[in-house]
Amino acid sequence: MKTYSRVLSIETKSSVDLRNVTGHVRQVVDESGIKNGLVTIFVPHTTAGIYVNEDESGLKRDLDSVLSKLIPRGAGYLHDEVDDNAHAHLRSIVISPSITIPIIDGRLATGTWQSIFFAEFDGPRRRRLIVHVMGA
Repeated sequence: MKTYSRVLSIETKSSVDLRNVTGHVRQVVDESGIKNGLVTIFVPHTTAGIYVNEDESGLKRDLDSVLSKLIPRGAGYLHDEVDDNAHAHLRSIVISPSITIPIIDGRLATGTWQSIFFAEFDGPRRRRLIVHVMGA
């Protein structure tokens, strides 16, 4: 089994930034030379995450709205006594720090409307995204 890893850098632009990173992940898969296997995308931060869904502007606004209602900023969280970002930590827990996608014949096995999104909840910041490809 062959493995290949690359760390990507992302500059987020706002406190909440839902960024399509599908092209970046595809590029790493292409560089790896792996034709069949898995790619894992991991976010090594506690106030950001990664998810798969459709790249449609209304849907991104809906996600931000739902998370803001579910986990509002400044709702008396204990962590806010230390850092004023408990909402960002809690939102990232809901989204997840990693995803794994099959690679078949050198291509991501995503559905027609599926894209890979980096989700920032405590920006703007410089973030890292670890892309690890394994297979043959």
